[in-house]
Amino acid sequence: GAESKKENMQAMKQNYCWLVFVSAWSNLILTLLHCSSSDSLLAFHGTALITRRRLLVPSLFETTSSQFVPETEIHHQRKRLLPSIQLPRHPTHEGVNELLERAEQLLASVYESSTIATSSTTSDCSIQQEKSNNFCKHFFQLEKVFANSYVDLSKIEMIGFDFDYTLVTYTNDLLSTIYDQALQRLVQEKQYPVRLQETLTGKFDPFFSIRGLAVDKETGWIAHLSYTHKVAVAWEGREKVSSERLRQEYSGKQTLRPEERKKRLKPLNDLFSMAECCLIADTVQFFKDNNIPFFPRSCVEDILGVISATHISGDFHRLVASNPEKYFEPKPHLASVLQTLKDSGKKLIFVSNSPFWYVDAGMKHVIGPDWRATWDAVIVSAGKPSFYTDSAKPFREVSSRTGRVKFKKIDQLETGEVYTEGCLRELTRCLNWDTTQETSSPSPVRSRFQAQTNAGISLASPKVLYIGDSLFADLVDAKREFGWTTAAVTPEVKTELELQSSADYVLTQQVIETLTHTLRRVQDVLGPGIRSDEDVALMNLVEAIASQWRDEQTAILGNPFGSVFRARFQPSLFAHSLRRYCDLYMAGVESLRHYSPQHRFYPEDSRLLSHEIQMDNECWDLDVI
Repeated sequence: GAESKKENMQAMKQNYCWLVFVSAWSNLILTLLHCSSSDSLLAFHGTALITRRRLLVPSLFETTSSQFVPETEIHHQRKRLLPSIQLPRHPTHEGVNELLERAEQLLASVYESSTIATSSTTSDCSIQQEKSNNFCKHFFQLEKVFANSYVDLSKIEMIGFDFDYTLVTYTNDLLSTIYDQALQRLVQEKQYPVRLQETLTGKFDPFFSIRGLAVDKETGWIAHLSYTHKVAVAWEGREKVSSERLRQEYSGKQTLRPEERKKRLKPLNDLFSMAECCLIADTVQFFKDNNIPFFPRSCVEDILGVISATHISGDFHRLVASNPEKYFEPKPHLASVLQTLKDSGKKLIFVSNSPFWYVDAGMKHVIGPDWRATWDAVIVSAGKPSFYTDSAKPFREVSSRTGRVKFKKIDQLETGEVYTEGCLRELTRCLNWDTTQETSSPSPVRSRFQAQTNAGISLASPKVLYIGDSLFADLVDAKREFGWTTAAVTPEVKTELELQSSADYVLTQQVIETLTHTLRRVQDVLGPGIRSDEDVALMNLVEAIASQWRDEQTAILGNPFGSVFRARFQPSLFAHSLRRYCDLYMAGVESLRHYSPQHRFYPEDSRLLSHEIQMDNECWDLDVI
C-alpha cells in the first residue's frame, strides 16, 4: 500500500544518510592509513579493530548448504555470520604482510561503520534527512532513462511500442498461472507422475529465476552466462552446481564452442521465461529427490513444449482478460506519457504478437475504453520477429466489435482501426511515411540494408524509436537490420538499484573492491618473478574470501543467480546484449514522463576497456593500501 511504500522510502533515505556518514568515515580512516604510523592508527581505531573477528549481523540467509532459501522464508531465518574480513598472512614476506595488515584495518573500519549504519536510529539522521530532502529525493529517483548512446528525441518521428511487459506489466499471479497450466499439460499430455503435479501446483517461486539465463539441454542445468559466454553460475534443480563440475562439463574453461553452444543452450531472455525456468528446475529437483531416473534433454524438451503449448492455447490469456485487476499492474501515468508524445507530433504505433481481444482488455484496464484513439496504427498478432524481415505480407483489418478478420485490401492504416499480420515494409507504405530525408550521411547499416518499397521509402532510419521488453523478439532485428533507435524496458534496473542502495550491499561492494585492489597490490609487491607455492596459496585464500563476499552480495539481491546485469564479477551476456542493441533502457515506459519529447540523452560513460576506467570511479581511494 501507499503507507508501506512511504515507510520503505523513509528507510531508504535513512540508509542513504548513513551511507554519507560511512563514506566520510572511510575517507578519514584512509587519510590516517596513509599518514599515520601503525601505533597511532591502532590508538585511534580503538574498538573498531575488534571487528576483525566474525560478527553476528543481520543477513538474508542462515543456510550454509548449496540449497537456495526462497524469499518467503527469509524473514524466518536467524542472524548468520558474514564472511570473514580477517586476511591470511604470508609465511615469509613481511612486505606483503604489512600491506595485508593495512587492508585488514581498512576493512575493519568499514565493517564497523556499516554495522552502526544498519542499527542506528539517531535523531541526527532525521535532521539531516529533513534538510537534504530534495537531494535524497533526487538520489532515490529510480525511474531514470539510461543511455548507451546519444539519442535526440526531437529527431524521432515514429515510436513503436510492444504490449506485454512494455505498455502493460503483470503481477506474479500470471507467471504462477502459466507455471501451473504447463505443469498440468506435463502430467496429462506427457504422462509425467501425477505426484509431480500434486507436489508443485501453486509452487511457482518468483525469487528463483531472473531474466537472461539459459538452460543446458544436455544437463538440465539453469546457467547464468557472462558476456564471454562463460558459465558463471549454474543450478541443477534447486542445488548449486560446484565449480569443479562446471569445469568438468565445460572443458575446464566453463564455456562451450559456438556451434556446441547453439545446440545445447536454450536462452531464457524474456520475463515470461521465468515460469519455464522455474518449472525446469523444480521438475529436475523432483526427479532427484524421488530417485527417478531421467534424461535431462527429454525433460527439458518436454517442458519447453508444454510452455509453448500453454502460450498458443490462449488459456491463460482468457483468464487474464476476464480478471484484469488480478493480473495487470496499475499504470497511472501511461496515458499522459502517450498523449505527451502524441501532442509533440510523433506517430505512435502499437505492435503486439497477442490477439486483439486480449490487448483490448489490457489497454482498457490501464488506459480506458478509448485507448485506440491515441495510436496512428494498432497492429495485433504481428508475428514478430518475422514482422521485420517479411517483404510482402499484407495487413488485414480486424473488426473491433466482433474480432473477426476482414478480407478487403489494406492500402492505408486508419486511426482507431485494428490490423493484423502485415510486415514492416507494408507498414511504411500504408502510413505514407517518408524517411528518405536524412539530415546526416547514411550509416553503414542503412547503406547495407537498402530495403525500400516501390515508392522509394527507406525502412532503415534512426528516426524510428522502438520500445520493447524482449531483446531478441523486439529489438535486435530493429537495430541490426534497420538501424532503428531502440529502448528496452528492464524493470530489474529499479529493483536492483533499490537493493544496491542498502547499507548491507554497499558494505559487500566496498569489501569486494578492497580485496580485489589488495590482490593487485600484493602482486606488485611480489614483483614479476616466479611465484612460490606460498605466494600462490596466499592469493588463493584472498580470492576465496572475495568469492564468499560475492555470495553474500548475491543473497542480498534475493535470488540464487545475483544481478541480471552481472555474472559474478563480469558483465552478464544479457547486459552485453543490452548495451550492444539498445540505445536506451528504463524501468518502465512511464519513466518517460520525466523527460521532454525533445530531450537529448547522453551516455553516462562510453568507456569499454580497462585502461580507460580510472580508480576515481570507486567509492573511495584505495591507493593507501
